[in-house]
Amino acid sequence: MAWRIDQAVVRGEIDNRTRGRVSGRIWLLDRPEPVELNLTGDAWRDLAGRRLEFVNPKPKPEGLGSFATKQDGTVGDLTASRKVRVLDIPREQFADYYKSGKEFPWHWGNSVYLEWYSKSNGRVVIESADYELTIIGEPFWEMTSREEETQRGQNSEEHGKFVERLTEAVAKTQAREEHAAKRAHPQTEAEAEVMMQRNEQLMDRVHARLQREGVEANFEKVIREEIGRQRREHGEAEPTREQIELGSELLEEVHRTMEDAGDDEPEDEKDDTIHPLAVRARDMANGILKDVRAAKWVPPQAGIEHPCADLVNSTIKAAIRLAGVLLGEEWPPEVEVCGLAIVRLKRVRGHFDDAEAAAQACAEQSLTNQEWLATVRVEIGECAGEIDAMIAEAKVILERGFD
Repeated sequence: MAWRIDQAVVRGEIDNRTRGRVSGRIWLLDRPEPVELNLTGDAWRDLAGRRLEFVNPKPKPEGLGSFATKQDGTVGDLTASRKVRVLDIPREQFADYYKSGKEFPWHWGNSVYLEWYSKSNGRVVIESADYELTIIGEPFWEMTSREEETQRGQNSEEHGKFVERLTEAVAKTQAREEHAAKRAHPQTEAEAEVMMQRNEQLMDRVHARLQREGVEANFEKVIREEIGRQRREHGEAEPTREQIELGSELLEEVHRTMEDAGDDEPEDEKDDTIHPLAVRARDMANGILKDVRAAKWVPPQAGIEHPCADLVNSTIKAAIRLAGVLLGEEWPPEVEVCGLAIVRLKRVRGHFDDAEAAAQACAEQSLTNQEWLATVRVEIGECAGEIDAMIAEAKVILERGFD
């Protein structure tokens, strides 16, 4: 999840003339006061030591009511030299070109890419090839290639921390659902899947309303109304106070996650509290991240869709979500929560599938050392196989519980 605010930007400035600090102001459409940035870290080499001014020639309104005016946090990737494909036709002609099979005309252009992680809103991105950019004055200091490598490593870590916090919030949400499920009857796998889908839908709806209604939104009122709306759609009775309180706790967990995005990463849990498979997946993900970074297999201008970056991100997501399933829990699970365990493990399995697909792309494009990649693919396959075995075991327990 990220706030992408580039369309609403009227103009702005980014200042990295002080080492280790990025300040700035960004004026948004329909807002009299600018958004103020106070971030730790440095920009990429092209903006390090410099002050950048930018203007959006065609700003458009966006629903940014709850976007905070004060943006304190850490830098992500800040650059004005990312190479992107720029289409040479207006957007309204896309459909005609697509239907007729014509090749889209385009050229390579520079895109400004400003990313940061704020305590108020989490990950924020401004990305556009249409802005008018101006470097003001001479650089106050120059970044060396080694310093840039270090900064990009820190940026990658910040992105990983952000993804981890969001995933942890989801894991805590699911843990509360387990607690509620234990007080009821054993859930089938299908019932658990429906419950998770409904919870994800609920969080999406609440997030959308909070954005739409802005800083004046009543959080508890929004939750209560959206829970009621969802239940009415399914022909269910109005929610009880207990159900409303549970929903409020779940969504506040995500809300706190966004507010804590600039805090230090919490200490790792001791290995003796985690299932061995979760430890193995964590160590594998950390190893892949370090190896890819050390070998510089992700080019400086590449995005998260690059196969090597995708390989890293997918294994990290799998490890974090698996820890959420197994941390502090006995295995095999009690019959009452086997359905939910199966559904959660299937989502972990999906991340491993994504990792294998990314590894396959790396192999086809010769993006890494082939011996290293072969070892990684074996490790991914073995972890995925263990997940399949755990799913099968939980299914047996569940089936027996309904006999």
